[in-house]
Amino acid sequence: MSVSSTHHPFDLTNVAGVRLRTLVWVRWVAIAGQLGTVLAVQFGLAVPLPLNALLTAILASAVLNLALTLWRPVQRLNEQATAVLLAWDIVQLGVLVYFTGGLANPFALLLLAPVTISATVLSRVHTVALCLLTIVLATLLASFHVPLHWPGGDLELPILHLLGVWTAVVVGSIFFAAYAGWVASEARRATRALAAAQAALAREQRLAAVGALAAATAHELGTPLGTIHLVANEIADEITPDDPLAEDVALLKSEAARCRDILKGLSAKADPEESHGPLSRLPPAALIETVAQRYRRPDVAVEIRTEGIEVPSLPRSPELLHGLANVLQNAIQFARRRVEATVTSGRDALEVTINDDGPGFPAAILDHLGEPYVSTRAQAGDHMGLGVFIAINLLERSGASLDFSNRAEGGAMVKIRWPRARLETVSGGRP
Repeated sequence: MSVSSTHHPFDLTNVAGVRLRTLVWVRWVAIAGQLGTVLAVQFGLAVPLPLNALLTAILASAVLNLALTLWRPVQRLNEQATAVLLAWDIVQLGVLVYFTGGLANPFALLLLAPVTISATVLSRVHTVALCLLTIVLATLLASFHVPLHWPGGDLELPILHLLGVWTAVVVGSIFFAAYAGWVASEARRATRALAAAQAALAREQRLAAVGALAAATAHELGTPLGTIHLVANEIADEITPDDPLAEDVALLKSEAARCRDILKGLSAKADPEESHGPLSRLPPAALIETVAQRYRRPDVAVEIRTEGIEVPSLPRSPELLHGLANVLQNAIQFARRRVEATVTSGRDALEVTINDDGPGFPAAILDHLGEPYVSTRAQAGDHMGLGVFIAINLLERSGASLDFSNRAEGGAMVKIRWPRARLETVSGGRP
């Protein structure tokens, strides 16, 4: 049996629109402004207006807002519903402008507002449709409108001026839509990339937490397991080999011994003292060697050397491990035969330089490295162009700065630099 469903224009299948409450409140502000302007012109400036038509248009928008306020099955509109409501705003404003002088009314520029909102929250298709609607309305208003009757005579603006206003509305709708859409798209890309960086950091932190929990569990279970083993030995000493319980006691002893071996393995793999003991910080060379082990290739040699004096240790934090992993993984994957990691310790800074003999960074993206979704492999497989972005964000949390360049002899070069003062602050003054 199949079940068919009807797509409701106000369902939640697509949450790319805006919150219903936000759109309602913005429209209430617009209604108040429209009503105040009409009354001010009619009674304050003594300019006769077609009040019945204008108030009807404003009332229609208010009724729609009341209906949306009272009908609350959704909190967020999908793209189609948002586009329809923005189209209503354009048409309603076009009606008001029609009865108040057409494009001679300076408030005609407000036609650009719904298009700009659409560019920030809706897809390109809906934004283009609303932009075309605005252009069509502006074109009609340039020729068809009710002129304003000023006390000193009707205001007749030159055709050239009206053409300029029409051009401003058309060009403005296209420009604002393109500009606002581009800025909003960049903001959304950055938000998604930051979310990916946070997810990567959270994954590393979860792995570290699981290791610490496993070690703590092993320590906690050691005492009761020892008691079980001791009691099993005592029972085995008190019964004869031909006793019916002898086989069960032997099985109990063997399983207890097996559990003890498993707990020893857990303790060896994840010692809770690592997060606070001597292994919580490692020399940079040892840390790089630990990270590089995950991505080693048999045909690529990874050489690590240390230069300078008083080489400080680095914390085994998830940020540092994952950030270094992204840089080293790229270097090893693109290298032909060799990757060199040089640790240089000076009085003012600690610098780690990672070189490879691969093709290097493409010139087209070198200046954009660090931006989200920038990669020569962004469309290949599961590569999203976020590796460098995540590495920069995570390593900068430890106080590092990164520089990406190509070597003169070929290959890529990444320099990671920590100010000495920052490392001493993090380590409590200990090298």
